[in-house]
Amino acid sequence: MKKQLWYVASLLIVLVLIVSACAPAAPVEQPAPAQEQAPAEESEPAAAPAEESEPEAAPVEEGESAEAMGSYLDRANAGEFSGTAVTVLGVMVDEEAVKFEASVAPFEEATGIDVQYEGTKEFEPQVTVRIQAGDPPDIIDFPQPGFLSNFVANGDVIDVTSFMDMDTLQGNYIQSWLDMATMPGPDGEDVMAGVWHRAAAKSMVWYPKKAFDAAGYTVPTTWDEMMALTQQIADDGDTAWCIGIESGAATGWVATDWIENIMLRTTSPENYDKWVAGELPFSSPEVKNAAEVMAEIWLNPDYVYGGTDSIVSTFIGDSPVPMFADPPGCWFHIQAPWITDFFGEGLEAGVDYDFFTLPGIDPANGVPILVGGDGMAMFNDRPEVRALMEFFATGAGVEQWVKAGGAISPHNDSSLDWYADDINRQIADAILAADVVRFDASDLMPGEVGAGSFWKGMTDWISGSTDLDTALAEIDASWPQ
Repeated sequence: MKKQLWYVASLLIVLVLIVSACAPAAPVEQPAPAQEQAPAEESEPAAAPAEESEPEAAPVEEGESAEAMGSYLDRANAGEFSGTAVTVLGVMVDEEAVKFEASVAPFEEATGIDVQYEGTKEFEPQVTVRIQAGDPPDIIDFPQPGFLSNFVANGDVIDVTSFMDMDTLQGNYIQSWLDMATMPGPDGEDVMAGVWHRAAAKSMVWYPKKAFDAAGYTVPTTWDEMMALTQQIADDGDTAWCIGIESGAATGWVATDWIENIMLRTTSPENYDKWVAGELPFSSPEVKNAAEVMAEIWLNPDYVYGGTDSIVSTFIGDSPVPMFADPPGCWFHIQAPWITDFFGEGLEAGVDYDFFTLPGIDPANGVPILVGGDGMAMFNDRPEVRALMEFFATGAGVEQWVKAGGAISPHNDSSLDWYADDINRQIADAILAADVVRFDASDLMPGEVGAGSFWKGMTDWISGSTDLDTALAEIDASWPQ
């Protein structure tokens, strides 16, 4: 009986299996719903480009080396980031804004990345508000490294060495430019806060070439030769130097440029950097010596047009004009190239006027160049932003601006053939050939000093309202603690 029951049960199980195998699948198990979901699953890869444009922590992906992948600029030129946008904020407005936009146009054309530039005359407050609000542009053009250093110390700025090759940077800038871009981060460690886009020189001595040559004078190549020529001109009954520092609330900055130029020629670059950082006081022997060297010219009434008393009251733009009187009232004027706009109408560069670089004093320091310039700093980390920063680190990044006039390239891969006139070509050559380049110290110092007590102290001293020791001590006392 048990065997019969077992036999019947076995037959029932077999029948159930046969029926199940032959029956159609239940509706919930049909593949159609899975096929309907497939497009949604397939659409996820389409979102990948947006994900790739998110901030990246490092340039190496999927285990590949940076060399195997190429630079971000190479990848951008291959079209990898086409359709993205990079925002840039700067001080350039009007004609300068047009020139900046022309300088990035080749990048946009080659990469398909849209560079969206915004210029403002309210630069410092706008930058501060946007960064504090957590809404910075991708890149900011800083003409004053001292202002940038505040944001570096707060940890707001991307260290460009996190994605840019140091060998490439050292190949495209002399070390001085890289030193000037290096600032303390929030932990005190060095951060390379950006790359230099364009430069301006402040070590140019302008002279009335046609009259100078006619007088039989020779351009000096050493400080001693320059001082000997200064005395020769005085012996001839003329004054050698055109000097004026009046500039409203900014009166005095011309004197600070002179001190900075002489500091670079009388002490080491390391001491200059310590001075900028507040580690070498104004009352130190090094800074006082620079002021005393300047005084050999400024405080000698036989050497200055109008006498020493006229220096503080003569407007900066008016001060070089007597060079082009007949005969010249003075023969030398130190200023950046923009001063040529004040020389007068109908004067031809290289014919009526020319320049030489302010000679060195201590042979150990060579012939340094005091500069100003624009540094590009990065605040948002995405591949297309990295690519534009790499572009700014090349001569190509400023080539169109150089050709249009109004910019000097600090890049070693730039060409002197880009410059439309001999004056700017010679200035660019001097910057590229310099062993030591340093930024205007007053632009690097805290605002209370660089645009405050330093200007005032020099003005008070030159005007005779205080002595040098007192002026230097007052500047030291103003340094923020």
